[in-house]
Amino acid sequence: MQDKIRNFCIIAHIDHGKSTLADRMLEMTSTLKVTQGQMLDDMDLEQERGITIKSHAIQMSYKDYTLNLIDTPGHVDFSYEVSRSIAACEGALLVVDATQGVQAQTISNLYMAIDHDLEIIPIINKCDMPNAMPDEVEDEIIDLIGCKHEEIIRASARTGEGVADILEAIVERIPAPEGDSSAPLQALIFDSVFNPFRGIIAYFKIINGTIRSGQQVRFINTGKEYKADEIGILKMDLSPRQTLSAGNVGYIVSGIKTATEVKVGDTITTVEGGTSEAISGFEEVKPMVFAGVYPIETEDFENLRASLEKLQLNDASLTFQPESSVALGFGFRCGFLGLLHMEIIQERLDREFDMDVITTVPNVSYLVYDKQGEVHEVHNPAGMPDQTLIDHIEEPYIRATVITTTTYLGNIMTLCLGKRGELVSQNFISGGRVEIIFDMPLGEIVIDFYDKLKSISKGYASFDYHPIGFRPSKLVKLDILLNGEPVDALSTLTHFDNAETFGRRMCEKLKELLPRQQFDIAIQAAIGAKIIARETVKQVRKDVLAKCYGGDVSRKRKLLEKQKRGKKRMKQIGNVQVPQKAFLAVLKLD
Repeated sequence: MQDKIRNFCIIAHIDHGKSTLADRMLEMTSTLKVTQGQMLDDMDLEQERGITIKSHAIQMSYKDYTLNLIDTPGHVDFSYEVSRSIAACEGALLVVDATQGVQAQTISNLYMAIDHDLEIIPIINKCDMPNAMPDEVEDEIIDLIGCKHEEIIRASARTGEGVADILEAIVERIPAPEGDSSAPLQALIFDSVFNPFRGIIAYFKIINGTIRSGQQVRFINTGKEYKADEIGILKMDLSPRQTLSAGNVGYIVSGIKTATEVKVGDTITTVEGGTSEAISGFEEVKPMVFAGVYPIETEDFENLRASLEKLQLNDASLTFQPESSVALGFGFRCGFLGLLHMEIIQERLDREFDMDVITTVPNVSYLVYDKQGEVHEVHNPAGMPDQTLIDHIEEPYIRATVITTTTYLGNIMTLCLGKRGELVSQNFISGGRVEIIFDMPLGEIVIDFYDKLKSISKGYASFDYHPIGFRPSKLVKLDILLNGEPVDALSTLTHFDNAETFGRRMCEKLKELLPRQQFDIAIQAAIGAKIIARETVKQVRKDVLAKCYGGDVSRKRKLLEKQKRGKKRMKQIGNVQVPQKAFLAVLKLD
C-alpha cells in the first residue's frame, strides 16, 4: 500500500517547538502515551540542554495512512543530520515561532529542502502565547516561500490546537513515495546505532524493491555481504516485520560488529537479482573545525579509538585520524562541524564511554603553497612547513548570514568587521528586522564568535553560515614557549595583525594558570625566532637563611649560592606540566 505512506521531516530554528509538536502528533495518533516532554530526544544531553542533537525516526498510523516522521535538529552545527533526514523524505513541515518570526537557521534548512524538491507545509507555532504576532510572521513566510495565506496552518504544540489540521495536511499535500516494489532492491542508509548485544543497527529508506527477513543483502559502497537477521519498522522501539517494500522506512540487524562497515549514505541491495547502482545525491560531510583529542592516561589510546568509532556510527559527521604531540603523547585529530558539535562530542565521550580527554585549541584547515608551487593541506599548526619555505597561505572563507533586530545592528557590524569580515549586503525584513550578509574567515569565528554574537544581541541574533572556498591571507604561526621549549598543543595560526596582542594575552593568561615551581618559568610567545611577548612565573623560594641567625655574612652568602646552584640544576631537568584548564582558557580569551 505504497500510496498510503507519507514520509516527512520537521524543519525549524532552535527552540521553535519541533520536538513538542512531534510529541503532540504521537499522542493524537495514539502511537504512544507521552510521559515526559520531548519523547524523541532520548539522550540525557538532549533533555538537559533542550536541543535535538540526533535525528530520530518514528512511525505513526493516522486513519489508514502510515506516517514516517524523521525528527531533525535545529542548531547550525547539526545541519548535516538535517541533510540526511531530508534525503529520506518527500515532504517537510516548516515550523516558525509566532513570537520570533523566521530565523537564519530556518532559512538555510528550508533551502536544503527546496533543493530536494520536498513539499513544504508552513506552520506558525506558539499562537497561544500572549506576545505572538501571527499576522506579521505569516507575511514573512509568504515573502520567503511564496505560498498563499490559506496554506499556512496556525497551531500551538503545547495546547494541541491545530495539530489535527497538520495531520490532515500531511495526508493531503505530501505526495506518496515514488518507487517500484518489484524492481531490484535499493535502500538508502540514513542513520545507524550501535547496540552492544546485537551489533550495528542500520536505519534505511527503501527507494525501490522489497526486502525480506533472512535474505542475503549487499552494501554497495563497501561490497560486504550479510544476512538480514531481522528487519522491521521504527516505533518507539524496534518492531520486527517479515517484509518491507518501496517507500517504507525501517531498520536492519545483521550482526555487523565493525563500525567502519556501515557508511551513512550507502545503498543496500540483495545479493540475488540486486542492482549495482548506488543512490545518488548524498553528499559527504565536510568538517569545519579541527581539534586534537588526547587521552589523559596514555594507555587509554586504544579505548579512545574504539569510543570514537562507536560515536562515529551514531554521528556520521565526526571524522578522526591518529596524530601525536610532544606535550600530550598519542591521540586523534578530530574534525567537527562547529564548536557546539565539539562540546557535545566531548560530553558524550565522558558520559557514554567514561573517557577523560584533553582537547587542544580548535582550528581550521589551511592550504599552504611552498616556493616549489606545491600545495599542502594543514589541519594543525605543528604540521606547518618552515616559514622560509612558504610562498603564501590560503584560509577558508564562509558566507555568514545574521538576522537581528535593528537595535543591535551597530554592535553586530562592529563585531563582524573586527573579525576581518567584509559586508556583502544588508536587507531590511518586515517588523524592524534586518538580514546582514558577511564574508568572513572561518578561523575567526571558530573560537568565540557565536558566544559574543549572542551576548551583544541579548540572544536576538540568529546566525548561519556556509563555506565559499579559500582566499590568500597573511597568516603566521604563533608558538608558545615554556623555558625555551615550544608547547605544540598551544601553537596557533593567526593573522599577522592580531599576532602580537593575541600572544601577549596568551602569556598573561598562562601566567595566572601555571602552578609555581621551585624555579622561574619563562612564558614566551614567538613568531619563528622572534619573541613578541614574555611573562615570568616567579619561583617558590624556601627561606634557607632561617637557621642562620648570627655570625658572618659569608655564611649566609654560601647558603644562598648553594640554593642558586640547586635551582639552576632543577631548571635544567625540571619540566612544566600544562594543566587542562590552560588549554580551555585559550578558547575563552576575550
